[in-house]
Order: sequence, then C-alpha cells, then structure tokens
Amino acid sequence: MRHHNTKRRFGRERKVRNALMNSLALNLIVREKIKTTVPKAKELRPFIEKFVTLAKKGDLATRKVVIGRLSGRAKEVKKLFEVLAPRYKDKKGGYTRVLKLGARKSDGAPMAIIEFI
Repeated sequence: MRHHNTKRRFGRERKVRNALMNSLALNLIVREKIKTTVPKAKELRPFIEKFVTLAKKGDLATRKVVIGRLSGRAKEVKKLFEVLAPRYKDKKGGYTRVLKLGARKSDGAPMAIIEFI
C-alpha cells in the first residue's frame, strides 16, 4: 500500500526522477513556459514554487541552497533570483498555472502547458 507516498514515480528510480524534475525546473526557469504531460506538470508545480519562495528571500545562503539543489546551474538561478522572484514579491504562492491541452497524437498522453503567471 502507498500510505503517505504522495509523489508520482513515473516508472523511474529516485535519481532519474530527481534529474527529470531538475531538468523540467531549469527549462521552466529559462523559457517561463513549457509543454509536458499533465502528471509531470502537476508534479513540477510544487517543486518549482518552493524554489521561487526561497528566491524571494534573496540572500546569499538561500542562493547557495538553490544552486545546490539545481545541479549547480548558476545562470538559471541568477534569473530566478533577479527576474522571477521580484515579480512575485507581494504574492504568497501560486506562481505557476497548469493549462490542459488534450491528448498527444502519437500515444494519447494527456498534455499540458505549465507557465509562470
């Protein structure tokens, strides 16, 4: 039974799942809007919103924490801290939205767009 196991597994091991979330988060930071499957978008939403909340603090310690969690990608973290976080300084949450698109033609997977508001 899956009591208290709330995160999706995506048929991947833990390291691969973490790499997937890091990759999706970095792409969302760079492009501010990405197209992916609905389960991946729903799983990415709390993952990226925690980083935006940390980035709103803006100090060096939180910057190092975020760089460490995002595989040392300082360029993307710089954009997160200097462009995205000030945009949401008065907002307490809900920095992203998930828009459902419909099924993908090839395999019928439900697709969605996740973007910053």
